[in-house]
Amino acid sequence: MKITKEQVEHVANLARLNLTEEEKEQMTTDMEVIIEFANRINEINIDNINPTAHIIPINNVFREDTVNPSFSRDELLSNAPNKENGCFSVPRIVE
Repeated sequence: MKITKEQVEHVANLARLNLTEEEKEQMTTDMEVIIEFANRINEINIDNINPTAHIIPINNVFREDTVNPSFSRDELLSNAPNKENGCFSVPRIVE
């Protein structure tokens, strides 16, 4: 597909880009290459290809969710500079 300079200017305008004449010429060439590549990909026969989310078979790799002992509330608050009703107390920052 042939990309015109006017099309590049239109896309640049939509993207709010101020391109120099040299950049417009380069973008015209680059966009033609990108569209040609996309057209080549579209020509590939994928009729017998199953859709995949991964290129290799993958199973659930998550570990079992187990309950482990944790710190008590008093241990967690032991180094807090201020605490109130079993919670951290911090200065008000919004009035």
